Amino acid sequence: MYKIAIAEDNIFALNALKEKLSLFDDLSIVHSANNGAELLELLAQNSDINLIFMDLEMPILNGIKCTEKIKQQFSDIKIIMITIYDNDDYIFNAIKAGADSYILKETKADKIYETILDTMNGGSVMSPSIALKTLQLLKTSTFSIPKNDIEKITLSDREAEILEQLSNGFTNKRIAENLNISPFTVKRHIENIYQKLQTHNRIELLEKARKSGLI
Repeated sequence: MYKIAIAEDNIFALNALKEKLSLFDDLSIVHSANNGAELLELLAQNSDINLIFMDLEMPILNGIKCTEKIKQQFSDIKIIMITIYDNDDYIFNAIKAGADSYILKETKADKIYETILDTMNGGSVMSPSIALKTLQLLKTSTFSIPKNDIEKITLSDREAEILEQLSNGFTNKRIAENLNISPFTVKRHIENIYQKLQTHNRIELLEKARKSGLI
């Protein structure tokens, strides 16, 4: 059972997300907050949470600032940004704040569930449009891996295929379907890619892969 918290100030968006999550028996919503400050108060009372769905724009304390504080205090809790925004500044700041995944509110229930599973298994999921913007952002941003850390990296053909799929924002399940392999095999290859590139999150992975000429 995954214990979930939600920070969302829009009652309609909150109810829509709750309804989507209610379709899955292994999910339990423990906290619901109207803003980041309220969520922090709830976590101070009970931090036995696996994952948080975090809205970006909220009063008092927005999602980015709240994500920073939660990652400092409760580093094991996974955070999925769920928002209507896919512009560069929001994406970049959310990732820098420590968000594990970033999806749009229009995402369907089954895709949200896949995102939860992938994120809890150490993955980092982005909606396809956000993944493309992230790649574009990496090409122009000052956030980069130091040049002296870039070295010749060799991936197997399968790892290269999976890296390309990752750059398109696909989940482990979707990658497995696209390549006709098992999700377990996908997960194993992704772990190998992270190890070879010596990176720990999606932004580092894509940046180092780009600078190394892998994507």
